[in-house]
Amino acid sequence: MRLALRRRTDTALPGVIGVARVDRRAEALLPRLRRGDIAVLDQVDLDRATADALVAAEVAGVVNASPCISGRYPTLGPEILVKAGVPVLDAAGTDVFRQVKDGTRVRLHEQLLYPAESEDPLAEGRLQTADTVAAQLMEAKEGLSTQLEAFAAATMEYMKQERTLLLDGVGVPAVQTPMTGRHVLVVARGYDYRDDLVGLRHYIKEFRPVLIGIDGGAEALVEAGYHPDLIVGDLHAVSDEILRGGAEVVVRADQDGRAAALERVQDIGVDVIAFPTSGTSEDVALLLADAHGAELVVTVGTHATLLEFLDRDRAGTASTFLVRLKLGGKLVDAKAASRLHRSRISAGALLLLVFVTLVAVGVIFALAADGRAWTAMIAGWWDQLYAWAKGLGQ
Repeated sequence: MRLALRRRTDTALPGVIGVARVDRRAEALLPRLRRGDIAVLDQVDLDRATADALVAAEVAGVVNASPCISGRYPTLGPEILVKAGVPVLDAAGTDVFRQVKDGTRVRLHEQLLYPAESEDPLAEGRLQTADTVAAQLMEAKEGLSTQLEAFAAATMEYMKQERTLLLDGVGVPAVQTPMTGRHVLVVARGYDYRDDLVGLRHYIKEFRPVLIGIDGGAEALVEAGYHPDLIVGDLHAVSDEILRGGAEVVVRADQDGRAAALERVQDIGVDVIAFPTSGTSEDVALLLADAHGAELVVTVGTHATLLEFLDRDRAGTASTFLVRLKLGGKLVDAKAASRLHRSRISAGALLLLVFVTLVAVGVIFALAADGRAWTAMIAGWWDQLYAWAKGLGQ
C-alpha cells in the first residue's frame, strides 16, 4: 500500500516531518510506533518481517544507522518500504542515537535528517530509491554462496550444542497445556501473518487447535480475536496485559538459565517457566509442541523458505532449520493448511436442507393423486440424501 506522507504546509522547509521513535532494536521499537512517526533503528540488512511491520504502522519515514543492504545477501525489507512510498535513509551512523531524542519532532529530507524546525542536520545517510535498491540487490546476490556456507556451519554448531535436546527432548520443560493428540497452531508476527490467520479461520473454528504465540505472535492472536493458550519467547514484544490474560508463559532462557524477561514477568504476578536453549523463540514453540505429543503443528509467520532463513540473523535461524527437520511430517505451513482444509457441512446447513426437503414432500403429497406411489419415490430420495450427508461427514 502507498502511504500518504505528511508534509509541512505552514513553513518553507521541505521534507517529511514526524515524531522520532528511537531504539536500536527493531523488536522493541515496533510496538511503540504510531502513524506518521519516523522510526530510527539500527539493523544491518533490513528483513522483510520488520519492513512489513513498519509499513503496517504507517510510519512517515525510516532512518537506519546501518546499511539496509550490506551486500552479504539480497535482503527483502528495503524493497517493501520503497514500494510502499516510505522514505528510507540508511547508513546514517550510530551518532544518530546521540543526536536524536526519542519523542522529538524531526524532518527527513533527501540524504539528511533535521530537527523539525531547523536547517541544521542531525544525521546524514543514503536515501534509498527503487533504483538504488534494485542495484544493491543485484550485487548482493553474489554473496549468497558465502552466506549458505556460514548457515551450514552454524547449523552444525547448533547440532553439536543441542544434540540431546534435538534427538531425545532432554531439557524440554513440562507444561500444563494439554497437547497430546491435538493440533497446535504456532503464530509469530512474521511473514504474512495477518493474511494467514484470516485464511485459517475455518480451520481454527473446526479443529480448535492449541494456540501458541511467539512473542509478538501473542499480540497477533489477540488482535485476531483469539486467546493464546501458551506464550513463548523473549517476551519483550508482549504487553503486561496479555501476559496477565491467563495463558501459560514459557520464556526462552540462555543455557545457564538466565533470561531478562524472568524478573519482569514475575514482577507482574505471572508464573513463568524457563526453557534454557541456544536456539530461537520459534524453536522453543516447536519443540514444546513436538515433545508434548502434538498430532499436527501449523505455523503462521515463521521461516519456511531458504530466503526467509537467510533474511534475518542467519546464525540464529540455523537452529530453526534443524528443529523443523525434527518435526518432519507433522509440521505444516499455514498457506498449505488453508489450501488443504475443507470445512465439513455444518449442522445448520444440514437442518436447512432437511427442512426444504420436507416442504417439497408436503407440496408433492398435496398435489398427488396417488400418495402411495409418491411415498415410494420419496423414500428412495431420502435414502440417497442420507447417504450423501453421511459421505460428507467422513
